[in-house]
Amino acid sequence: MDLNVILSQLETVGEEDVEELLRQYIRENSHTFSFDPKEESLRIKLCQSVLSVLGRQVKPGCQKTCLETLRILSRDKRVLAPVATREGMLILGGMARLKAGRDGVDNRIVSREDAPSEEEEEERVVVVVEALKCLCNVVYNSPAAQQVSVDVQLADGLCATLRTARTWHHEVGLFTLRLLFLVSALRPDVRGVLRRELRAVALLTEVLEHTLGVSWVGPYECARPDPQAVAMPAEDNERTMEALKALFNLTLSDTGGEEDDHHFRLIAAILRHLLMLKTETEEKTEEAHSHAINLLNNLPVSCLDVLIDVPVQGGLEMYGGKNMDAVQMLIDFMEKRMDKQGSNYKEGLTPVLSLLTEGSRQHREIRRYIKAQVLPPLKDVKIRPEIGTTTRNKLVRLMTHVDMGVKQTAAEFLFVLCKESVDNLLKYTGYGNAAGLLVARGLLAGGRGETQYSEDEDSDTEEYKSAKPFINPITGHVEEPMPNPIEEMTDEQKEYEAQKLVNMFDKLSRQNVIRPMGVRPDGTLAPLEETLCDQPEDSGSDSD
Repeated sequence: MDLNVILSQLETVGEEDVEELLRQYIRENSHTFSFDPKEESLRIKLCQSVLSVLGRQVKPGCQKTCLETLRILSRDKRVLAPVATREGMLILGGMARLKAGRDGVDNRIVSREDAPSEEEEEERVVVVVEALKCLCNVVYNSPAAQQVSVDVQLADGLCATLRTARTWHHEVGLFTLRLLFLVSALRPDVRGVLRRELRAVALLTEVLEHTLGVSWVGPYECARPDPQAVAMPAEDNERTMEALKALFNLTLSDTGGEEDDHHFRLIAAILRHLLMLKTETEEKTEEAHSHAINLLNNLPVSCLDVLIDVPVQGGLEMYGGKNMDAVQMLIDFMEKRMDKQGSNYKEGLTPVLSLLTEGSRQHREIRRYIKAQVLPPLKDVKIRPEIGTTTRNKLVRLMTHVDMGVKQTAAEFLFVLCKESVDNLLKYTGYGNAAGLLVARGLLAGGRGETQYSEDEDSDTEEYKSAKPFINPITGHVEEPMPNPIEEMTDEQKEYEAQKLVNMFDKLSRQNVIRPMGVRPDGTLAPLEETLCDQPEDSGSDSD
């Protein structure tokens, strides 16, 4: 339908005709996401007209139709000027039943009847959901609307709605949480207000408790999920993920303090509970676990002891009586992400690797448990470390990944499992795979990282001990003996080949194709001429 026709009639016809006009527009554009630039000015006028209708006292049915129209229009960020105003945001905030600022809802938008029937309340819930969807689109697409949302204190209204989470309709809760996520993601300055003044972290924690059905059996311990219980419903899982995303934004910067530490430990306990749950599909379960892992990375590493300190549920004696169920879930998640074909390792795998690395660095029991799973004692050293299907093989392959972040994270994880000992790392990976990490850490000359670890509890297998003298330190495996290419050469031929090689290196060096490098005493690389100058003077000793 021609926009000019809609606009010419919209201001003069009654509610029913307004609905009919807009319904036709909705039918024709419900799946439209790319709009004709030539009609941009007409769509701006349509936004203004729809807001004008919403500002009048119209029935919920008409409100719903207007909001659906506005939701379609809000997909085009170039026409949002009429909505991205104080008046426009207050109208949408009122329709969404959000408190507009700290003085209450704008009275012009409050419904006329004080005691609506059940049917009318259902209609109004639909209106609230549509208004929240519009706000999500508008805030996401318009920087001006983001600023207005701060001016009208939209965050206050969202937090007020969080306090009613136990009585939420699913979609009201879902889009309230999504809007809170968008506001906190797009306006970093609002995060401090949400945390300090509005107690949003505590409110979101309560939302998670209610949604996941958490029952506390200790200060930071949730009751074990019933293995026979039905899977978490899809709707609960959707709200859980939106709450986790909002909490992720709010915990990006740690302000510290006892109250924060208490809330962080509560969150860690709830996330442990979530890691033990399954949803209706494996894909959704993995997605929920991914959001839980992202949030765990934001928590202080000292709070990760909550994942293994669960006395009521018991633990493993060999790991100090700690419960390793959650750690095992993290290892399983890591292996799934490594096996997923065509996955984005940087987004999908590095968060869990970082979490396991920090957990292993700070908590001895976690490190010991993970090392037993990932780096068991070596037996067969005839195969290169990067070849095979074990977890160690997959991680060693990642040490030479093209993505620098993936490569560094995988190498750091294995290094920490080896107690930051260069010798131990080379035993499991070979020098060639570990070279990048050693250069970055200045450990080419050997040694250890700066972190302090307990005494080594490892013991080499008999198979490894017998094969150790024959292992190539570069490749990390026992190689088949190769024929000596110069064995049958005469001394003159050997000298000729040696001089030829020297000339080739000299030519490449003078053309700056290569640059000879050496290792300083501190383990860092430097141009060869500099490292030769750093060598101590010959004392006359015959020792190397």
